[in-house]
Amino acid sequence: MTENAQQQPPEPENELPTQYAPADVEGPLYERWVERGYFAADAKSDKPAYTIVIPPPNVTGSLHLGHAFQHTLMDALTRRKRMQGYESLWLPGMDHAGIATQNKVEQQLAEEGKSRQDLGREAFVERVWQWKEEYGGKILGQMRRLGDGVDWDRERFTMDEGLSKAVQTIFKKLYEDELIYRAERIINWCPRCLTAISDIEVEYQEDDGELVSITYGEGDETLVVATTRAETMLGDTAVAVHPDDERYKHLVGKRIKLPLTDRSIPVVADTHVDPAFGTGAVKVTPAHDPNDFAIGRRHGLESITVMDERAVITVHGPFQGLDRFEARSAIVAALRSQGRIVAEKRPYVHSVGHCSRCRTTVEPRLSMQWWVKVGPLAKAAGDAVRDGRVKIHPEDMSKRYFDWVDNMHDWCISRQLWWGHRIPVWYGPDGEVVCVGPDEQPPAGEGWHQDTDVLDTWFSSGLWPFSTLGWPEQTEDLRKFYPTDVLLTGHDIIFFWVARMMMFGLYAMDGEAPFKTIALTGLVRDERGKKMSKSFGNVVDPLDWMDKYGSDAVRFTLARGANPGTDVPIGEDWVQASRNFANKIWNATRFALMNGATVEGPLPAPEELSATDRWILSRLNKTVAEVDAFYDDFQFAKLSDALYHFAWDEVFDWYVELSKTTFQAGGAAAEASKRVLGEVLDVTLKLLHPVVPFVTDTLWTTLTGGESVVVADWPADSGFRDAGAEREIETLQSVITEVRRFRADQGLQPGQRVPARLTLDGTALAPHEAAIRQLLRLQPEGDSFTATATLPIAGAEVALDLSGTIDVAAERKRLAKDLAAAEKEKAQATAKLGNEAFLGKAPENVVDKIRTRLAKAEEDITRLRAQLDRLPSQ
Repeated sequence: MTENAQQQPPEPENELPTQYAPADVEGPLYERWVERGYFAADAKSDKPAYTIVIPPPNVTGSLHLGHAFQHTLMDALTRRKRMQGYESLWLPGMDHAGIATQNKVEQQLAEEGKSRQDLGREAFVERVWQWKEEYGGKILGQMRRLGDGVDWDRERFTMDEGLSKAVQTIFKKLYEDELIYRAERIINWCPRCLTAISDIEVEYQEDDGELVSITYGEGDETLVVATTRAETMLGDTAVAVHPDDERYKHLVGKRIKLPLTDRSIPVVADTHVDPAFGTGAVKVTPAHDPNDFAIGRRHGLESITVMDERAVITVHGPFQGLDRFEARSAIVAALRSQGRIVAEKRPYVHSVGHCSRCRTTVEPRLSMQWWVKVGPLAKAAGDAVRDGRVKIHPEDMSKRYFDWVDNMHDWCISRQLWWGHRIPVWYGPDGEVVCVGPDEQPPAGEGWHQDTDVLDTWFSSGLWPFSTLGWPEQTEDLRKFYPTDVLLTGHDIIFFWVARMMMFGLYAMDGEAPFKTIALTGLVRDERGKKMSKSFGNVVDPLDWMDKYGSDAVRFTLARGANPGTDVPIGEDWVQASRNFANKIWNATRFALMNGATVEGPLPAPEELSATDRWILSRLNKTVAEVDAFYDDFQFAKLSDALYHFAWDEVFDWYVELSKTTFQAGGAAAEASKRVLGEVLDVTLKLLHPVVPFVTDTLWTTLTGGESVVVADWPADSGFRDAGAEREIETLQSVITEVRRFRADQGLQPGQRVPARLTLDGTALAPHEAAIRQLLRLQPEGDSFTATATLPIAGAEVALDLSGTIDVAAERKRLAKDLAAAEKEKAQATAKLGNEAFLGKAPENVVDKIRTRLAKAEEDITRLRAQLDRLPSQ
């Protein structure tokens, strides 16, 4: 924390407005936090460090509910640690988002009638930087709206000077360690984005296609192959069969005619072929299929590329210049005309890969690319979790992590873009290849040129936990804040980002993992559990909810749904309920202040306190301990729920209400209760602050006169417990609840006063008579008091005079009618459950429903008879 945060606390306000208006509070309050340096971490501090680096959002992005969800949880963790005395750093930044950002600027150019080629590379990159300055980073302002307590002075960008140096440094280190190489391999190619994309950037979906069976060969030397991509047959260089397949043994080693071409191709035997699938013979196109590429390598087959980067056919002949899908239809028609089509199936539903950014069908393509040899890096990433250096939470998510790192293929890191970190490799006129480090001069002279590709965006973001702290320089930040403590992110990017940060962190930082814990969250869904999608029409802009209900309400709703690793359903009704909770906190604190609640001076000794005071302090300490345990286990839903019920149910609905009679009576007991109420609110607001920061800071500073709850001490469990007081108040609650239920059953209005005689002598309830009467609207019995109903509860007796308050005859008639209906329902359900023929035929869920109806009917009968018995006689 900076020196700015040590200024003198402001004078407390004397009173709160009657209503809480988030729009008036949140913006100015956040800017005050930032100006005072509350979120600025000090690398020179003697405090223990606590570090989280933000998963960098794309520079093209805006805040969606997924961001708001994860940011709420990260903010809660860092705010709490700051209050616990840690030098807490939550480091922000953005990713340059190579493909997405380049697409944005190319669209802008297209509107001007230009292309990037018209500008040239250098001018285009400058144009992207201009776009970034003008339009990028919208999400950073939205993060302020949410209340993100990040250290803005340390904001980073994956293309800034320091991070670019880190990228160049690690590339050269990997290159020199022979962990980066250049090779021709099959890659995923997007004909729309015109670049290679990684396996995990390909999204598969079930598409309607076609399955065509084609006769290859002539005369007696023929076989049938089936394909969903007939256009690739132009690049076939073999047909493969299983070596043990008796049907084709006579053809292995021979050459057969490839239809529509003047070529013949060999029949090869390969164990990859499943003889039981289809005809047991497969066409082999090494340049356009990864499995075929592997077969081709094993058998020394030629690789023939038949499409250009836009998936247009390049082979000379009648199909040249056709788009791949146009060529598919034309080729099938040509084969059909030659009588070579054995079967056609349409639609044929099968899994097809699509570019995750533009949805274009991905084309496997043979291409010269740069690769990371992941074997040793992935093993180290797996070992770090297996030996306990890094913990994955929840633990059952470890299997998904191991499935990925234990079976990882070499990673294609080159992209055919202009925006991004350019490959730091130069080629010379005589075939020289030179990798250039950040402090080295590239080769000069005629014929030298730099590789035109850029690095995959995930390459630079894989360095994020240490490059943002100054690596490769040994900075104070790196020494203080690395390794980071927690990576909190969605389980859906274990493969994209988490594994790569683990690989690079362990490699660059001499075996020290980039974080101690990986806390995985679920994904935010709509209230029905459905994925949010523009096509479904259920996408929510969190800013709309913030405008309507306040940021605290959005944050609390998200946190209350955050069970580790499981998806989070959310609906507007839930946000509205959270807004009501914020209002409840406001109103209760306002009442407390109006009645003299204070934090001045020490708490009175337990023996000087009432049972009600001792009860709430005992419950308060239990809640502190419970919340701490939930935080340590990343159980945000449970800690939010515990705070909600403690604050609303126990503090506001019970303790505040029970204290009203004490305040009215005045004296030493009232003064003690005012101090207890101040203590309870002080601690409760601190416990709530990390999740709902705005309303809690406003209330806490007013209550305590302190500078800000942001920099207040986190509450500790004092160890105080009073089981006797807890039992006494639980008994009091049961009495009040039972009488309230009886009043409701008799049709009495909540505010309607009723004469009552309370017999509490000899019970623990005797000191609470005034509170019982006030909460239950019970007035003292007069001379004409006649007990028409008597309720024995918990050793006490509550006698009520209901004469004149209800129409007994009408009420008896209503209850009798309801009782008859319940008895009829019971008889019908009993008859069905006693019918063996019915039970033998009815589905189990139907039988379960009837059992539920029977149980409900029996419960209603018991309740209605008790109500009738309690009615006064006519």
